[in-house]
Amino acid sequence: MMTGEHGDFGAGFEPSLDRIPAGYSEGDFDGRRWKATVKRSADGRRVWLFAEEMAGGDIVSFNFYRLSQQKTALKPCEMSTSKVMAFVLGYQPDEAFLSVRADD
Repeated sequence: MMTGEHGDFGAGFEPSLDRIPAGYSEGDFDGRRWKATVKRSADGRRVWLFAEEMAGGDIVSFNFYRLSQQKTALKPCEMSTSKVMAFVLGYQPDEAFLSVRADD
């Protein structure tokens, strides 16, 4: 389990974040359609995500930093850590966007 600035992240947070493809994707979260953009630094130590509900006004936005092998920092942008974690754990990108990532 990684320890971050906002407490312990469950074992599934980083694998779930890594599953979301870099660039643009669309998918489902909490029974609604979302679009997400993810940018990763070349060294893999920084991840930025901005997601927006397609039929509404809800958003999720954060930066995630891997400071060392045992320390991370999650920086939500004007929202709760629990909202960010729920999105990362629950977002299911469409297969079409996952296959594009596999071809890169």
